[in-house]
Amino acid sequence: MKVAKTSPWPATPEQAIALQDRLRTQVITENPRPPRFRTIAGLDSAYDDHGNVVAAIVVLDAETLETVETATARGTTDFPYVPGLLSFRELPTTAAALETLTVTPDLLICDSQGLAHPRRFGFACHLGLLTGIPTVGVAKNAWGDYSDPGPTRGSWSEITLDGTPVGRALRTRTNVKPVYVSVGHLINIDTACTQVLTLTPEFRQPETTRRADALCRKLLRNLATGQPG
Repeated sequence: MKVAKTSPWPATPEQAIALQDRLRTQVITENPRPPRFRTIAGLDSAYDDHGNVVAAIVVLDAETLETVETATARGTTDFPYVPGLLSFRELPTTAAALETLTVTPDLLICDSQGLAHPRRFGFACHLGLLTGIPTVGVAKNAWGDYSDPGPTRGSWSEITLDGTPVGRALRTRTNVKPVYVSVGHLINIDTACTQVLTLTPEFRQPETTRRADALCRKLLRNLATGQPG
């Protein structure tokens, strides 16, 4: 699949913030058409202390949750670690992995934030604009204010930043800590939460995230020991 390029790619935090401020106005937080997701991809990336970055993509069949295809990539980065700017460390390698896919997913699930971000432009928003594919951020921790949702699966509460709703704390397992869902691009929050619940039949995290994370951890182990793949 093809991924658009941002040129020139920011080299400093100041340039990155300026790009986020410019691009966030392009984010669409509605379904452009009735949602029909046949394939859903989970994305994860990680890096070591030497600037090496690995990215993993796992595409699932939306009905059976069986793995359809996987893709990986390795890269490097010298962009500094700055909270709120993680996409500038991770996106180039993630894009390289996506471009090796033979299947173009109908929905992307990111282990990151979308609108629930200090500039309303997290990794999921950035990736959605680059791919033109509906994208959702499902984070392990909240960025914003929220009250604890009800204890049962499917309960949720709004996440707000400066009083503005930017996502939901969503309970995917009864009496288990919620996940934090925010729109990335080309999807609304109701559809996003419905899809996250579909992807969590057994565990707190979506199956897309769990499988991409496992593959990413394997890549990091192989990188540390000098193994291929």
